[in-house]
Amino acid sequence: MLSKDDVKKIADLAKLQLSEEEIEKFLPQLQQILDNAKMLDEVDTEGVEPIAQITGIDNMVYEDIMASENLGSKLLEQSPQPIERNMIKVSNIL
Repeated sequence: MLSKDDVKKIADLAKLQLSEEEIEKFLPQLQQILDNAKMLDEVDTEGVEPIAQITGIDNMVYEDIMASENLGSKLLEQSPQPIERNMIKVSNIL
């Protein structure tokens, strides 16, 4: 059974600041979530193989091919912003 301290600890881990009223509100909700997850312990999984995905598609791996030309300079040429020390100069964003 969850306590108020458990809810406070969960909130702290989630970087949430909860009032006492919110703690009271979320305590039964969190308990219900944990109770629902606990029901999974009752499922018979004997003979069921673990799977990572269900689509049947194998991982696709592409060969890493380095281009012989320097594409960075071509990309910089496309910029409508001014170039300074081989970088695109942008306005300060605050």
